[in-house]
Amino acid sequence: MNIVIIDYGAGNTKSVQFAIKRLGFDALVSNEASVIKAADKVIFPGVGEASFAMRKLKGSGLDTLIPSLTQPVLGICLGMQLMCASTEENNTQGLGIFDVKVKRFTTNVKVPQMGWNTIKNLNSPLFKDVKENDYMYLVHSYYAEVCKSQIATTTYDVDYASALQKDNFYGVQFHPEKSSVSGEQLLKNFIEL
Repeated sequence: MNIVIIDYGAGNTKSVQFAIKRLGFDALVSNEASVIKAADKVIFPGVGEASFAMRKLKGSGLDTLIPSLTQPVLGICLGMQLMCASTEENNTQGLGIFDVKVKRFTTNVKVPQMGWNTIKNLNSPLFKDVKENDYMYLVHSYYAEVCKSQIATTTYDVDYASALQKDNFYGVQFHPEKSSVSGEQLLKNFIEL
């Protein structure tokens, strides 16, 4: 199994790599187009600020490569948000894979949402053996609106899409690599897709 984690200078690649290792697989961290294209599975993590991350993707040509991939791709946290049409974070255009806008939580709640929250309305093989209302670990100030691509929702201030899927592209707002047994199961499911 050839698993590649995209390294573009704005993702927590090591924690994802360690989580894959715990499942008994090796994952290569790379930003080389040929290596990414040859992968069986691609993981697109992300932490930090959206416009900075998009500049990094554009600078390396990954902004055109990622949407063209045909194997299963999993975006995590900011990675998922960058796969959306746009984000309110510095009015940043995304990769446009998911036709959904990313919005900022209101001042009605503590921002960022940091800690454990439940996922519900699970609707994908990605959630095989993950239960309705299982807890996942989240750290984010922006969220994808509910939409036709959603495969899970979470409630914090509003109901939002905490997981998305379109064709071979999957995205999760939470950090499966930090989400204990349920997160580990989701990563295993992704590898086995």
